[in-house]
Amino acid sequence: MESALNKPLQQGTKQTRKKEKRARELFSRTWPLHLMLLPAAIVTLIFAYVPMSGLIMAFQDFKPYDGMFHSKLVGLKHFQFMFDYPDSKQVIWNTLIISGLKIVFGLVVPFSFAILLNEVRKIFFKRVVQTLVYLPHFISWVILGAILTDMLGSKGIVNQLLNSLGIQSVFWLGEGNWFRFTVVVSDIWQNFGFNTIVFLAALSGVNPSLYEAAEVDGATRWKQTLHITIPSMIPIAVVVGTLSLGNILNGGFDQIFNLYNALVYDKGDIIDTFVYRTAILNGQFSFGTAVGLFKSLIGLVMIVFSYRMAYKYAGYRIF
Repeated sequence: MESALNKPLQQGTKQTRKKEKRARELFSRTWPLHLMLLPAAIVTLIFAYVPMSGLIMAFQDFKPYDGMFHSKLVGLKHFQFMFDYPDSKQVIWNTLIISGLKIVFGLVVPFSFAILLNEVRKIFFKRVVQTLVYLPHFISWVILGAILTDMLGSKGIVNQLLNSLGIQSVFWLGEGNWFRFTVVVSDIWQNFGFNTIVFLAALSGVNPSLYEAAEVDGATRWKQTLHITIPSMIPIAVVVGTLSLGNILNGGFDQIFNLYNALVYDKGDIIDTFVYRTAILNGQFSFGTAVGLFKSLIGLVMIVFSYRMAYKYAGYRIF
């Protein structure tokens, strides 16, 4: 009787020992990889997680001379002030408009360009074009901002060209609506070549026999594109589009900061630049932290939502 009871226990002990042995063998093979990962983990801990302790300032009347541990707690006062402050609402609205336009056109333009580039049969020409549109991605907005400011100025080359055609000069960086247009177009110009790579990678996985069969059936290039190329790109487009929702409150600080001025605050000021001015320049550290925390929480919700949408409609998941 006792042997019958002990037998399952012995089997369980053997299975546990086997699992422990497999775990030790696996660790003996992968410990160099863990060691290589350690510096990155330490850097992430120091620069990403340790600074999060400063979020407590959003709930304090923070004074630099008192520090985070001795400043007075005020609860949700700064969050309430954020929603009551007229400029905050306008800034959130500006961010949503600019980010939304960037997401939409940042998806449509590389999607369309990838289809056009895929139809090019001259390999050398195709590679040259792809390289040329890919290069702006590596140019800093500090440099691009200076170039655009010079080109779009009242005496810049763009307005000189318009004047030569009998068109009045446009105040590109000094009028709100034109500023938004400039921001969106310049962002697409910088990044669409890089984003095209994703769609070209999707096209490379399309079975060539589908095009051959369609050609045998008499389908034109337009029909092949409409019924083979575009449907093959839809899943990756869904993934890219849904994952972009996580950046709906990221209007692009580097770009806006290097292009905007006081004349376009009402249409071009976004959350990041607003936080910079209020927290850094004006010394309202608690209020700036509250606005930044609000943005981060909304971004977290959108990221979770976008990942679920990507998994539901495109079968995409990371974990």
